[in-house]
Amino acid sequence: MLQKSYRKYRSFYQKLRFYYSVNWTKTLYFNFKKFPFETAKKLPVFFYGKVKLNNISGEIQLDGKIQKGMIGFGQPYEMNTVHRGTAEIILLGKLVFKGKFQFGKDYFLFVGENALCVLGNMASMATGAKLICTEKIVLGDYARFGSESQIIDTNFHDLIDTQTGEKFKKSAPIFVGSYNFASNRVSILKGTQTPDFCTIASNSLCTKDYKPLGENVLIGGVTAKLLRNNISRDWQGEKQQLDNFLTI
Repeated sequence: MLQKSYRKYRSFYQKLRFYYSVNWTKTLYFNFKKFPFETAKKLPVFFYGKVKLNNISGEIQLDGKIQKGMIGFGQPYEMNTVHRGTAEIILLGKLVFKGKFQFGKDYFLFVGENALCVLGNMASMATGAKLICTEKIVLGDYARFGSESQIIDTNFHDLIDTQTGEKFKKSAPIFVGSYNFASNRVSILKGTQTPDFCTIASNSLCTKDYKPLGENVLIGGVTAKLLRNNISRDWQGEKQQLDNFLTI
């Protein structure tokens, strides 16, 4: 009897703690502003903690089954628990979610005018992540990035060859494969492409097409290069655990 009462109390406490962590003002505002009523009432997007919605005039597309809280902005799924309150969103172009997605705490998301950003099912970017899309960024399913990682498809400024006067292209699309696992402080810059089942070491800088290396590879360094073949995160062993833990 005591054990049953404890379980009931614990379940109630966990639900109360979860709902207390949701920023309901931003959650309700965002969903009913950006989606048709039938979609909005399901609350597919949850916000946690403080966030500045600088400009959200762009388009959001949700593919697949619409579920409550399938997209988590500032979702507390990591070891650290404190929000610093620096999260910010600027959405001018098109943002497509192919399923569930999590941003950790204190993220920065920018999708420029006429840009396209596609985020795969169960992909994620952890605390302090920065995603800046001015042309095109595509993350495959289960492309998961550690804390303080950044994905940026532009140099921001024009660069020229000082001898010939040739102007270099300022931006280039980024394509990250499915089942990619990037550790913390990884930088993915313009023109980067990675194969499926690619692991990226901590503090790495990726700047080119790594798909010719094939699947099940570990890359790393500044700039990143092949470190090892025949290695992968144990996706099959962790997949159900990830799905259960991150589903609202």
